Amino acid sequence: MPGIPDHPGDRLCQWVADLAFGDLPETTVAAARRVLLDASGVMLAASGLSPEVRPFIALAAGEGPCSLLGTGKTASPQMAAFANGAMAHALDYEDAFDRAPGHPNASLVPALLALSQSLGAVDGERFLVALVAGCEVSCRLGLALRKPMEAGGWYPPPILAGIGAAVGAARLLGCSPRQVRSAISLAMCQVTMPGEIKHSAGTVIRAVREAFPAQASVQAAQLARADVAGFERPLEGTAGFFALYAGGEFDPRALAGDLGRRFCIEELTFKPWPSCRGTHPFIEMALALRDKHALTPEEIRAIHVGIDDVQRMLTEPPERKAAPATVIDAKFSIPFTVALAIARGGAGLDDFCAATLADPCLLALAGKVVAVPDWQSGSHLRGVGGSIRIELADGRSLSAACATALGSPEMPLSEAQLVDKFIDCAARAEVPLPPDAANTLADSLLTLETCQDVGQLFA
Repeated sequence: MPGIPDHPGDRLCQWVADLAFGDLPETTVAAARRVLLDASGVMLAASGLSPEVRPFIALAAGEGPCSLLGTGKTASPQMAAFANGAMAHALDYEDAFDRAPGHPNASLVPALLALSQSLGAVDGERFLVALVAGCEVSCRLGLALRKPMEAGGWYPPPILAGIGAAVGAARLLGCSPRQVRSAISLAMCQVTMPGEIKHSAGTVIRAVREAFPAQASVQAAQLARADVAGFERPLEGTAGFFALYAGGEFDPRALAGDLGRRFCIEELTFKPWPSCRGTHPFIEMALALRDKHALTPEEIRAIHVGIDDVQRMLTEPPERKAAPATVIDAKFSIPFTVALAIARGGAGLDDFCAATLADPCLLALAGKVVAVPDWQSGSHLRGVGGSIRIELADGRSLSAACATALGSPEMPLSEAQLVDKFIDCAARAEVPLPPDAANTLADSLLTLETCQDVGQLFA
């Protein structure tokens, strides 16, 4: 059939190996620079704000050329990817890909930074090509699925991110198409994530999950570069990725049909709030109604949120979401984030901590949130829109709807806003970066193609 390669996985691996900086449009390069800026800032903040990452940092720290961001400690490439990977998602503040289930760069950036600091001087063009390649593969794997991975009991984001990270790492190492295919194979032998991660209230694995695929991706790429052979068909084979995770139901066009003509990295969302992307439309609507009507928690009788099927996990079970036991669970709660927005006028980094989990005002307000599965997204993407209706004690009812939340490609954060976010995050590191130094680093990241040694920027 025209437009569908006979072996889309082979075509994908060939494209990755052949990709050069000159093949990238300026818009793609600009998007990749923003990814590195945002991801590194989020990791810096997590080093100081997230107690969940401390065991990972302690386990990783030792002799090695690679930085554990924000800590002043170093490690081997694999262990640096491990610790920085734990930090990449700990605050749930990193970029997201709304069109498919994933955070394509949460494993990728830690892996590339670790390798860059272990290879000698890796210039900015080489780094950006690897970043674009890895992000593209992660996103395309998600887009190609025609059966949800969750149906088989899997949790997609770290699995998709881990395979993409292995591809990006392989590209940074200069792997051949066959070696890229092996890197995918070897990553698949290591990367997994059961869906039970969504149902266990007391675990923090959901926060630090990217540690495992980030480490695995470095190992996979290093072994592939050493000519450890992988599978012949790791993606579309009889028992390959799509057979295992989607019952063989996938679209080869989405996987490899228009490579080089569009780049998914240009379609990412950068988060204005450190919580699950599915909570963002409700934070945005709650803030808008609060400011417009000068709302106070005391005058609210009930809050009805119109959700879609993706957002159900952010409202169920209701008692857990109204009173989350861990900070990461609070970030995956529409009731709790709506309560934060109304009661505190925001949902920022300082609003997610142990004290807020015990705040009786927040808990009472979160308990008034009722989920209604009636949001019809129509042509809009699932999980990024919604509606809200607030009933007041005086009988009034206030309503709002949101098709696409702030931060999306349709409503993007400006580069200046991303720089402000980076500076704020860097100031919260375990070893804080002063504003002037953070601004200088941001300038370097936003002109990365001129850099001769990316790893040295983070030394």
